Amino acid sequence: MSTLIENKTITTVNPTTGKSLKDYPLMTNEEASEAVKKCHEAFVKWKHYSLADRAEVLKKIGSTLKDYKDEFSKLMSSEMGKLVSQAQEEIELCAGICDYTAETGQKELANEPERKLPGGGRGIITYSPIGVIYGIQPWNFPAYQVVRYAIANLMAGNGVLLKHAEGTTGSGLMLQEIFEKAGLPKNLFTVLIIDHDQSDDIIDNDFVRGVTFTGSPDGGRAVAKKAAGNLKKTVLELGSNDAYLVLDDADIDVAVNWSAKGRTYNNGETCVAAKRFVVTEKNYDAFLEAFVEKMKNVKMGDPTDEDSDIGPMAREDLREKLHNQVEESVKNGAKVLCGGGIPDGDGFFYPSTVLANVNPGQPAYDDELFGPVASVIKAKDDEDAMRIANDSRFGLGGGIFSKDEKKAIELAEKHFDTGMVFINSFGVAQPNMPFGGVKNSGYGREHGGFGIKEFVNTKAINILEG
Repeated sequence: MSTLIENKTITTVNPTTGKSLKDYPLMTNEEASEAVKKCHEAFVKWKHYSLADRAEVLKKIGSTLKDYKDEFSKLMSSEMGKLVSQAQEEIELCAGICDYTAETGQKELANEPERKLPGGGRGIITYSPIGVIYGIQPWNFPAYQVVRYAIANLMAGNGVLLKHAEGTTGSGLMLQEIFEKAGLPKNLFTVLIIDHDQSDDIIDNDFVRGVTFTGSPDGGRAVAKKAAGNLKKTVLELGSNDAYLVLDDADIDVAVNWSAKGRTYNNGETCVAAKRFVVTEKNYDAFLEAFVEKMKNVKMGDPTDEDSDIGPMAREDLREKLHNQVEESVKNGAKVLCGGGIPDGDGFFYPSTVLANVNPGQPAYDDELFGPVASVIKAKDDEDAMRIANDSRFGLGGGIFSKDEKKAIELAEKHFDTGMVFINSFGVAQPNMPFGGVKNSGYGREHGGFGIKEFVNTKAINILEG
């Protein structure tokens, strides 16, 4: 959590205790502008590094992240409340992204084989860096959200700027320290400690050539509009209301176990979390009974305690918004089967919660609930379940539980209107698979060799015969 106070200082707050952690002075406009200029100057040199040399630095960043795993994990937990064990998993994922990008980036960015031109002559296609890329990132995965765009762009030869969420300012600065200790040239990756008005100035800056944003749809629209006004490309990842389908032939035990994990992982504050559980009439009662029992037993507590299953929500206002969404859903017919109340005591805790009787017109059906609240929706049959899943303005991820894996894959491929689908499982991200969504969940892709070409100049060199 963070607040911006009158003396232009960001104060980070521990969501477990509600107490202040550290103050960070905002940059002046002049300091921010100078930081962008220095990043550009570092880029001008970095773009001439060979792909192999860039890859070596990325590998070193990955190993250095592991060296800092314990320290960094505790910092992330203190700044936004995630379990320390899950923060450690996040660091391992980041290291995997570094290694994967270093290994595959050299192939992805190499010149294409020469092409014979129709009228004679030959053509060469190259992938050239374009300059400084500005990332505006959220708090829920303080390391991963940054690494997934920064590492791809560094491999591509670009410079990288970061405006992190105010509450995870310390995590952003630790990443900058790790990157530089690993051998990344100074200023090539730069954290900007700025407010929203200053952020608009960064998008306007001529040295900035692209913008990537992760956050709310409204925030994405504002960033995209500002960038478009400057004719700058954007990549947007804007959250979702992911549906997980429990089909007629699903294994109920498998579905319940993965669904509970998918709804409570990272305290339920995950863009690609399982949020709506669409269960066919055949399995509805059995699934609901077992799922509620599983969610009742999710232990809420200090994220540094090994016995805790979920920690606090990241900010008090986020908890208040989530609770208001629950109450509004109940007013419109939803039923709370477990949880659903703000507990007494310090910190911004919210219990694992299950809502039934969820229908259109309720926030639990229509909107993203960014916390450990599950919406269970009854479907007539498999076809109706898929209809309900796609009845959303979002389209980031989703899941299918079915014993017929071939059928599930066909449904995912031909019918699920999302960027990602999990079969009989739940996951967050894989270094070698694309990450991104459709509809109000944004556009563009990261990971899997796709993100590395989002901000490059695909250049055609033509050598014609006379």
